[in-house]
Amino acid sequence: MRNIPRISAWSSAVGLAREGFPFIYNRCRRFQSDIFEITVPFMKVVCMSGPEASRIFYDPERFVRQGAIPKRIQRTLFGEHGVQTLDDAAHRRRKELFMSIMTPENIQRLSALMHDHWQVGIRKWAATTGPIVLFDEVKELLCRAACAWAGVPLNESEVKQRAQQFWERVDAFGAVGLRHLRGRKARHQTEDWIRSLILGIREGRITVPEGTSAYAMALHREPDGKPLDAQVAAVELINTVRPIVAIANYIVFAALALHKHPECREVLRNGSAEDTELFVQEVRRYYPFAPFLGAKVRSAFDWRNMHFPKGAMVLLDVYGTNRHPDTWERPLEFWPNRFRQWDGSAYNFIPQGGGDHYKNHRCAGEWVTIEALNVALNYLTRHMEYTVPPQDLSFKLSRMPTYPRSGFILSQVREIK
Repeated sequence: MRNIPRISAWSSAVGLAREGFPFIYNRCRRFQSDIFEITVPFMKVVCMSGPEASRIFYDPERFVRQGAIPKRIQRTLFGEHGVQTLDDAAHRRRKELFMSIMTPENIQRLSALMHDHWQVGIRKWAATTGPIVLFDEVKELLCRAACAWAGVPLNESEVKQRAQQFWERVDAFGAVGLRHLRGRKARHQTEDWIRSLILGIREGRITVPEGTSAYAMALHREPDGKPLDAQVAAVELINTVRPIVAIANYIVFAALALHKHPECREVLRNGSAEDTELFVQEVRRYYPFAPFLGAKVRSAFDWRNMHFPKGAMVLLDVYGTNRHPDTWERPLEFWPNRFRQWDGSAYNFIPQGGGDHYKNHRCAGEWVTIEALNVALNYLTRHMEYTVPPQDLSFKLSRMPTYPRSGFILSQVREIK
């Protein structure tokens, strides 16, 4: 038990602020250990990385999520009492509700909406005389598609406002100060809006199509026959829309990857659906999206010379697991073809969580993310040409979430029929 590296709470706080995403990854490399402890008074905090750690982390007999997500994140990103905070039977029932929406037919319906909005977007950008900021444009594009798909009425006049509110909630998860306050304000604004929709559906004043998440969340019944609390239903409906808007982050990184690796653009333009899929997975592996995930120990156990007492906080390194040398050759390079040899494990590639989509806390919208990136890359490589003018395309790993500072500016956009 004496061989586990330890660092102080102060050192970890400073390191996290300075380094951001690679905080755990850097220390695992420094200590040559996939596990280390942060010495916090009155609480055990363990950081771990890699596929073995991931497999342990997603064992429901060992870990729970209740109490693991800080209130400051619930009050901005997720909302309170959502599926991310539940365990056991309550989590399985709520997750089944989400997965009932993520059918192949529903994902194809969303894909068709995204195709429509990309076509409209490209025509608008081509008619624009000045440059456009891809990040801002794609946030609005995805907001339109997500709301139409989810059955959420959205007037064109409010698209910019709602897209920005959804993004501000995402942007607040790793923030303090003004960014955090903006996220809290956006949370109240979006929840008030969507709660009114839920009540309108239940009272028969608003009609939404069956099969949409608005219909499912508003009319879902719990095992006791009661509907979800209207506030909780609003939180969960937002949890099907907000993450789609957040895919703008990945899409801008995909555009950055195309810019930095022009040989990939040629492969995607002339290649197969498999070539695009490989590129999508490498974007999700290489570019930062989630830094780490938290859970609490359900019942005491030992692993890797470490005793995990009940109630200990454990942080799983998402960033580092996606770069772990036990799994990935040349992990610091952008190399889509690596996925031709990937074994498909649910524990060594975890950009949106690991384990089973139905049983574990793995993102229900992961397939939506992949499809949204497939659609975006189809248009970025085959249906439009553009110039990337000089700009600051760097991104800070200490900023969570992060994206290119310029937002990826395009000029001279031209539609390809």
